[in-house]
Amino acid sequence: MRRTVQQLTAFGVARAKEPGYLGDGGGLYLQVSGSGSKSWIFRFALAKRRREMGLGPYPEVSLAQAREAAASARSWLKAGKDPIEARVAERERQRLEAARSVTFDQAAEQFISGHEGGWKNEKHRQQWRNTLKTYGSPKIGWLSVGDVGTSEVIGILERIWGTKPETASRLRGRIERILDWAKVRGYRQGENPARWRGHLDKVFAAKGKVRKVKHHEAVPIDAMPAIYQRLRGAAGISAKAQRFTILTVVRGGVTTGAKWPEFDRDEGVWTIPAERMKASREHRVPLSKEAIEILDEMVTVRTDDRVFPGHKKDKPLSLTALSKALRAAGGGNATTHGARSTFKDWASERTSFPNEVSEMALAHVVSDKVEAAYRRGDLMKKRAAMMEAWAGFVATPRKSANVVRITEAVGARAHARRTPGRVVA
Repeated sequence: MRRTVQQLTAFGVARAKEPGYLGDGGGLYLQVSGSGSKSWIFRFALAKRRREMGLGPYPEVSLAQAREAAASARSWLKAGKDPIEARVAERERQRLEAARSVTFDQAAEQFISGHEGGWKNEKHRQQWRNTLKTYGSPKIGWLSVGDVGTSEVIGILERIWGTKPETASRLRGRIERILDWAKVRGYRQGENPARWRGHLDKVFAAKGKVRKVKHHEAVPIDAMPAIYQRLRGAAGISAKAQRFTILTVVRGGVTTGAKWPEFDRDEGVWTIPAERMKASREHRVPLSKEAIEILDEMVTVRTDDRVFPGHKKDKPLSLTALSKALRAAGGGNATTHGARSTFKDWASERTSFPNEVSEMALAHVVSDKVEAAYRRGDLMKKRAAMMEAWAGFVATPRKSANVVRITEAVGARAHARRTPGRVVA
């Protein structure tokens, strides 16, 4: 005899409260629990084995929707398929079909949008987008992220690996992270074609072997006082900001982002918040008398919270402005960041200050756990003495201060070493 289906009504389902099962026919049941919650169940037998398949909770799944799902299950049974396994396969098919519509460019944008909040500066965000737009998008931007394979990744990298190894290496890492993200999101399957170890390292030479890593150009120790004197004689905020960066040995971006509330003039301390530091940790800088004099000069032209305002309203001074000031003072190809290397060389070769004092002044992260355990303080007294000595070194004119330029000093650098353990004023 033919089974009667659609025995339930929407009104009856809504009013059902008694725990148990209410049958609609054709294997569809409304299950009412002791707590009063309701859900849909499809009961079936396959290979002489009784099974139940959940169709969802009520009222999220209506009576009509439950009947539609039960009808699909009966169709699978009629075709000799297990409805539960068939549903899993169908969902996977739909997921993969949806994934094929997500292009690499779309995946990259979703990844960047989800992560850029944790990236430290605008320049880093721009580098991500610029490298992917310049090298990735033309080749695979339009391609389904699930279809990106080894040949596509190699095609992108091989054009620049030999000429721009640093850029190529960073680009590879960015593609790898995007594809890993896409796999977790279910947009692709299998191994990551952009991985390095055991994969692309068989195709490309290590970037260090392609071209020797070029570090930031630094001012030779004995050329620094002459350059500082020229900066002191230069007019403009850029020169003052460059001097302040040299004296405090912070990164250029930390100087250009400095705000007045960060400074304690009475204590002579600059407290830089964690969000503006590379290591994401608050950093205190003891200020030398020379550095405080610069602040005293800047406070006379203060217009807002920015210590070193830029040329445009509400904008900080640019890093490019610092670099130009350094070049104008005879810095040649040396970078603002390279001044930190000069300081480190000076501290190591010309003074008796312990290494950990200069490392802490540079806000370097201590990798050795044992050493880090003994360095919970910030050595402010020792660092204050070091920064005053450094200021005395760079700000005291030398006999050759009016003639020595960095290009001349480079050749003489090897002969400028002095006995370690003595602070040179």
